Amino acid sequence: MKAPSFLSLALAAAAIWLLPASSRTLRAADAPRPNIILIMSDDMGWSDIGCYGSEIPTPNLDRLAGNGLRFTQFYNTGRCCPTRASLMTGLYPHQAGIGHMTGDDKLPGYQGDLNQQCRTIAEVLRPANYGTYMAGKWHVTKHTAPDGPKDNWPLQRGFDHFYGTIHGAGSFYDPNTLTKDNAYISPYADPEYQPEQYYYTDAIADHATRFITEHEAKRADDPFFVYVAFTAAHWPMHALEADVEKFKGKYDGGYPAVQQGRLEKLQQLGLIDPSWDPAPLVGDWESEEDKAFQARCMEVYAAMIYSMDRSIGRIIETLEKNGELDNTLILFLQDNGGCAENYGRGKENDGPRLDKPSLPPLAADYLQPDMRPKQTRDGYPVRDGLGVMPGPADTDIGYGEQWANVSNTPYRLYKHYVHEGGISTPLIAHWPAGIAKDRRNQLESQPAHLIDIMATAVDLAGADYPKTLGDETIHPLEGVSLAPAFQGKDLGRPNPIFWEHEGNRAIRKGDWKLVAKGATGPWELFDMAKDRTEMHDLASSQPELVKELAAEWDAWATRALVKPWKWDKDQSNAIAKKKKKFVLNAGDVLLKGNPDIGGKGFSVTTQVEEPGKGVVIAQGGVNHGWALYFDEKTGAPAVALRRKGKLETVVAKADAIPAGSYALTMTLEKSGDLTVKLGNTVVIDQKTAGPLTQTPLDPLCGGNDNNDVAGDYPKDFAFSGKLGEITLTLLP
Repeated sequence: MKAPSFLSLALAAAAIWLLPASSRTLRAADAPRPNIILIMSDDMGWSDIGCYGSEIPTPNLDRLAGNGLRFTQFYNTGRCCPTRASLMTGLYPHQAGIGHMTGDDKLPGYQGDLNQQCRTIAEVLRPANYGTYMAGKWHVTKHTAPDGPKDNWPLQRGFDHFYGTIHGAGSFYDPNTLTKDNAYISPYADPEYQPEQYYYTDAIADHATRFITEHEAKRADDPFFVYVAFTAAHWPMHALEADVEKFKGKYDGGYPAVQQGRLEKLQQLGLIDPSWDPAPLVGDWESEEDKAFQARCMEVYAAMIYSMDRSIGRIIETLEKNGELDNTLILFLQDNGGCAENYGRGKENDGPRLDKPSLPPLAADYLQPDMRPKQTRDGYPVRDGLGVMPGPADTDIGYGEQWANVSNTPYRLYKHYVHEGGISTPLIAHWPAGIAKDRRNQLESQPAHLIDIMATAVDLAGADYPKTLGDETIHPLEGVSLAPAFQGKDLGRPNPIFWEHEGNRAIRKGDWKLVAKGATGPWELFDMAKDRTEMHDLASSQPELVKELAAEWDAWATRALVKPWKWDKDQSNAIAKKKKKFVLNAGDVLLKGNPDIGGKGFSVTTQVEEPGKGVVIAQGGVNHGWALYFDEKTGAPAVALRRKGKLETVVAKADAIPAGSYALTMTLEKSGDLTVKLGNTVVIDQKTAGPLTQTPLDPLCGGNDNNDVAGDYPKDFAFSGKLGEITLTLLP
C-alpha cells in the first residue's frame, strides 16, 4: 500500500471507531488496515528455531521476534490437515470437515474436505478489498487429481493466486501435485520460473515475494493477505548440500548434548520454568550403531530450517523494499510438533548411490505423480533405509523419534498426540505499526490457539464474517482476536480450548489441562503453571475436577462434530483383536473394529463378477498399509505392502486375467509368502519382506482406498467393475 494521507488516516480511524467495542482493538494511529502474512512451517518441534531455544541459526525469525512478540503458550491441533483447516477457518477442524486427514470417513466431522459451513480467511478478507495470495502446501481436500473436482482448491476458496502443492508431502526437488493457480505444472517446464537449482522451499518464498511485488504494482492502495505454507522440515529430509555443510559435525555429540543445550537456552530466554521436569530423553546415543547416519539426519533437518529462515528473510526484504514492513502483521507458527514417524528408516537399506543413472531421465514436462518418486529427474532410483545418508533428491528418509524428542524439548510426545509435544508451537507476531513499543521482544503467556487467527484477521481488517452463505449456515467463529495482547491486554477468552485427533483428546481451562492418549486411554490432569511438561499426573487426587473437565470436553465433542467419530471408545478394538473374519462390500468403510494385522498373515477372497481396474480392498496409508488392486495402466492384479513408509509392490502379468466372472484370492503368510489366484490360476507367488510391522490406523475399505493411499495408484481409485462380498480372514 502507498503511504496513507491525513484524510485516509482520519477516515480509517473513524471507521474503526464505528466498529463494535469488542472489535475496536486498533488505535487510530495504527490506521490504515494492515497487510497480513501467515507463515507456517511443517513438522517442527517447539524448540527448533533460535528464538525458542534452538542451536539452529534462524536470524530472520529471531529478528521478527526481537522486534515483535513471542507467545509462549500457543497451540495447534497436532497434525497437518486439521491444523490447516483450523488455521484457515477459525473453527475446530471437525467443524470444517477435516477432523482427521483427507480420507472420507462418511461422518460429518471427518469428510476429508473443507465443507461449505466454513469460510477461509481469504474468502472473508477478499470482500474487504484485500488481495489474497498463497504459496506452499494446501492439504485440505481429498481431491488432488488434476482433472478432478477443484471446489476446495485455493482459487475456489478465496485466493487470487496460488503456487504450491495440493497434497501434503513429497520431494523438495520434484514435488508432486505442484500447481500454479488451477493447473498442475512441472517445476522443470515452468516458463516463468527456472532457477539454477529447483528447491521447493526457495520456490515457495520466491512466489510469495512475487505476489507481494505484483500486488504493489497493480493494487498499491489495497492491503494484501499472503499465506506462506512451507513444507520444511517435513520428511523427506531434503536439503541443498551447501546448507548441510554448515552443520557438519554439529550433532556428533548426539541427543543428550543437544537437548541439554536447548534446556539451558530455553531457561535463559525465560520460555520455560527451571522447576519443570523435562520429558525424558528418548534413545541412547552411546548404543547407536550408526552415529554418522543419525548425526547426518539432524544435519539435514537443521539445514532445512536454516534454508526456510533464509527464505523468510527474502520476504522481509521485499516488504522493506516496498515500504510495507511497518504496517504488515507477520505471524509465524508451526502445524504440529516434531514428527516421530519412522518414515524411510527400515532396517534394510537400498545401498549407496550408484556411480551413474540406471533409469531413463524424465522429460522436463513430466508431472510427478508420487509422494515418493521412483526416480530422480536424471535417472537415479530413490533410496531409503537406515544408513542411507539423507539430503539429495534420490533419498527418502525421516529423522526419527529420537531427534523428534529433542525437537520438542522439554515436552512429552510428538505429532499425532495432544500432549504438549504434539500441539505446542511458537507464535511470533511482528507488526511495528500495531504492537506497542514496550511489547517489543516480550513474551506473551496467555494460552491461544489456531482458532484465534481468523478472528484476529477479521478484527484488524474490519471484515465481515458471514452468518450465512446462500442456503448454508456458516459456523460462528470459535476464537478470539489476539490484537489485545499486542497492547498487553487480556484476550477475554470466554471458553476453554479443546483438542481431538485420532482419539487423543484434551481440554485446557485456565492453568488446568485434562489430556488422554487414544479414545480409551485414561484422563491425565496437569497444572500447566507448575508442570507444563506433564510429568506429574494429578488425576487421582482431583477426581471431581477430572469429572467436570471431562464433561465439558464431551459437550464440546458433540457440539463441534468430533462425535460421531471413527475411534473406538466402546472397546471395539479389543473385540477386533479376537475377531478372525471381516466381511464388507464395495463402498464399505469399516470405521470401528478393524482387523489387527500387525505382524500377522491374512487372506482375502471375493468374486469378481465384472472385471475392472481399481482397488479391491485396502487398509492404511503412507506409513503402514496394504492394498489389493488392479493396476491403472495394465489392468493386472497387484499387491501393495507399506511398512514404516517404505512401499513394496508386487504386480502380476496382465494377460492372466479371465474374461468373465472369477474368484479372486490373495494370501499373505506370516513368513512373507504372497500368493494371488484368479480362479484356479496362480498369478503371483512371491516372497515378500513379510507382513505389516504395525496395524494401520486407517480403516478397512472395500472397493476403494478412502484415506491416504497405501499403494502406487491415484486417490479415489475405486474398482470400476463389480465385486461380490469381500472377506478378510486372519491366519492362525
